[in-house]
Amino acid sequence: MAHAAPTAQRRHLQTGGMDEASRGQLTRALLLGLVYGVWAAFMQRQTGPVDAGNVFYGILCGALFAGIMFALARVGPRLKREVHAAAYGVFAGIAVGYLNSLTDHSVLRSSWIGLITGVGVGLVAFYRFYQREA
Repeated sequence: MAHAAPTAQRRHLQTGGMDEASRGQLTRALLLGLVYGVWAAFMQRQTGPVDAGNVFYGILCGALFAGIMFALARVGPRLKREVHAAAYGVFAGIAVGYLNSLTDHSVLRSSWIGLITGVGVGLVAFYRFYQREA
């Protein structure tokens, strides 16, 4: 019964930090959060002078965006592909709709643009997750 012989346990080296995939996800989330924060601060400023309130607003929006993006990248692969794609679609729709609401357009237009963006991103994400499933 050689196939039932005990084997030595593998010992993993604990570095105490993040692995390479988590570091990449965090980097992408931070870069996208930076872009989103600058864009939100620019839209909220509306051609007025830059002040501390605008800078704080941009940092806050960017940090929230990056945090949600990182959490979605970490938790998303554990979800079913439909739910995973819907989560990305909802996140994208809310983010774009909020940025559009910072302009002086109506709430209905912002909702419509957010809905179109969310459905589009959700469909593309579902297609991607469906094609890459093992």
